[in-house]
Amino acid sequence: MTRIFLRLENITTGIALRAAIAFLAIAAGLALYQVVTRFVFDAPSTWSEVITRSAMVWSVFLGVAAAFRHGAMISVDVIMNNLPRRLGLGFFLVAHGASLVFFAILAWQGWLMTGRVMSQNLAALEISIAWVYAALPTGSAFIMISIVAAMIRGARGDWPATAGADA
Repeated sequence: MTRIFLRLENITTGIALRAAIAFLAIAAGLALYQVVTRFVFDAPSTWSEVITRSAMVWSVFLGVAAAFRHGAMISVDVIMNNLPRRLGLGFFLVAHGASLVFFAILAWQGWLMTGRVMSQNLAALEISIAWVYAALPTGSAFIMISIVAAMIRGARGDWPATAGADA
């Protein structure tokens, strides 16, 4: 069962990472467009800044799943690798458990907030701001899958951060 879950996590985190990269590319492209229209043509775009910010929000929330997948939570790794192996693993699991609780709360509150703002539109656009707020529950779902997988890998000893810990 854990093998199936880890395969699923690999797929979902890959999707989240590719989407995060796409949103980051959109944000970078639109930021460049905004600078050119503002300073070269002296005709600033009214919509590009809003979409750039929205794409950055999506990029961050989707990218965190990949950060957990690849063990990029450096503060946890530094402490964990300087503790005896069992204590370090315990710290790893507690820290990831706390992160799991945080993102579960964030997913729930993000879902509620998304529902509350559905009737509001983004500035300069006729698009609901709920599309931006939806990054919270969507990204949190990807993140929670990635955290659980990291905890499974850590408990199995497959987690890269546990490899260098003292016995």
